[in-house]
Amino acid sequence: MKAVIQRVKHSSVKVNNKTVGKIGKGLNILLGIEKEDQQEDIQKIINKIINLRIFEDEKGKMNLSIKDIKGEALVISQFTLTANIKKGRRPSFENAETPQKAKQLYEKFVQELSRHIPVQTGIFAEHMEVLILNDGPVTFIIDSKQL
Repeated sequence: MKAVIQRVKHSSVKVNNKTVGKIGKGLNILLGIEKEDQQEDIQKIINKIINLRIFEDEKGKMNLSIKDIKGEALVISQFTLTANIKKGRRPSFENAETPQKAKQLYEKFVQELSRHIPVQTGIFAEHMEVLILNDGPVTFIIDSKQL
């Protein structure tokens, strides 16, 4: 499981010109689900996300977590994070989980993260327009296989 997390001032997502998710200060999370990902991968990534000290304290140091600032998260499914681009010019998505299982894991991820912080989402498997006002910019890539 891979996640790109971005510290944002605000973020929103539209489907068919309708806003379906919107947050203020917090994290935009792009989530890619790979074959063989399990509940354990969800827990590893969530534990890292909610405890990572990437928000500034009163001295301007990255010393606070999303929980500390009472931030929100916007979670967007993004299967392209699983792409293999080693050969040729066209990405291969052989590592991506099947849509049915990926949706189950995505929904479980959202459910589990919601136990810690407020969460908004896009719509799984839909074409989305995501507005991200990255604060910093501060961006991290998290791979559950490397935690």
